[in-house]
Amino acid sequence: MTSKNIFDNTEVAFSLKSDSQLERAYFLFKMIANEPLVRIGTVATRFALNAKLPVEGLIRATVFDHFCGGINEEDCLPAIDKMFSAGVCSVLDYSVEGKASEQQFDEATARLAKIIEFSDEKEAMPIVVFKPTGLGRFSLFQKKGEGKTFTTKENDEWNRVVVRFNTLCSLAKSKDVEVLIDGEESWMQDAADDLIEEMMAVYNIDKPIVYNTLQAYRWDRFDYLKACHERAKEKGYTLGFKIVRGAYMEKERERAQEKGYDSPICKDKKTTDDNFNKCQRYILDNLDAISLFIGTHNEESTYMALELMETLNISKEDNRVWFGQLYGMSDHISFNLAKRGYNVAKYLPFGPVKDVMPYLIRRAEENTSVAGQTSRELSLIKKERKRRKK
Repeated sequence: MTSKNIFDNTEVAFSLKSDSQLERAYFLFKMIANEPLVRIGTVATRFALNAKLPVEGLIRATVFDHFCGGINEEDCLPAIDKMFSAGVCSVLDYSVEGKASEQQFDEATARLAKIIEFSDEKEAMPIVVFKPTGLGRFSLFQKKGEGKTFTTKENDEWNRVVVRFNTLCSLAKSKDVEVLIDGEESWMQDAADDLIEEMMAVYNIDKPIVYNTLQAYRWDRFDYLKACHERAKEKGYTLGFKIVRGAYMEKERERAQEKGYDSPICKDKKTTDDNFNKCQRYILDNLDAISLFIGTHNEESTYMALELMETLNISKEDNRVWFGQLYGMSDHISFNLAKRGYNVAKYLPFGPVKDVMPYLIRRAEENTSVAGQTSRELSLIKKERKRRKK
């Protein structure tokens, strides 16, 4: 059976970090552990960037370089190659958020096509990722999902969104690069789900190229997964799913309360964890029909997946099962799994410093709200510092 302490090996976890990088990680996680400090820091950072104060250099040298690969694809190459030397692949994530014009959506599509071409040339990058709202307006997805009638102009706009999705999925299939499509807020997700299923029906005939995302903090996702499986069996295509816990909890609960509907979010963390593990188990039990990307920083869920793979005789190298964590976080999971021969990929965000800040701020805020995450990171960094001093 899988040993229950494989993630305690800090020598493997931090093997790629120099002493100064380890010190920077220690400093950053100590800061993130302090909730009031994160609040003050995010407000100050937003102000400084909006006021065009010369703080980009400071941000780049600290938080940006720890959590991001660089400002463009080429800039990310040293991080990609370094991680691949330790058996960890990269998922380039163009983390620029909140764009809303047709020109910006076309530019994002061209950018993503470039990343797919870039990935095709590098063994270290078998997977790409994008957000639905990177290719179309949030409110358009929302209106579509609510079943409201589009104006002629909106209909044309939606058709362009579909073309963008097809362009990327078709290119990915021709290059044999897998595409993970991120989950977003529940009130736009129905339209995204339907569109992604359409893509799966076209591009996942031989094997999964297109992956949707299941956010396990939504209590309805297990039933959705089973319904997807039934539809795919009927129509003769395979499924791909990335499973995560979710990233918009506060926003989801606030909106449900404000608009007077039942919250789509599980009542507590345990229910979310159970839901995540249930989805994970269901997919591993049906691996012939559904491929799985396990996006988690949770050690228990990871151990559970390893044990299930062992029980079900699923090879560590089986391309239908991947583990993923964010760059700059949970290196103890990523590098120890890779060392044992599992398929592991790090989400590697990149983009201009000021454009990526909303993403980084969300990461910092998430870290303060996930009890235990930051203290676990800190304790492992301390352990490694001590080991190196010896």
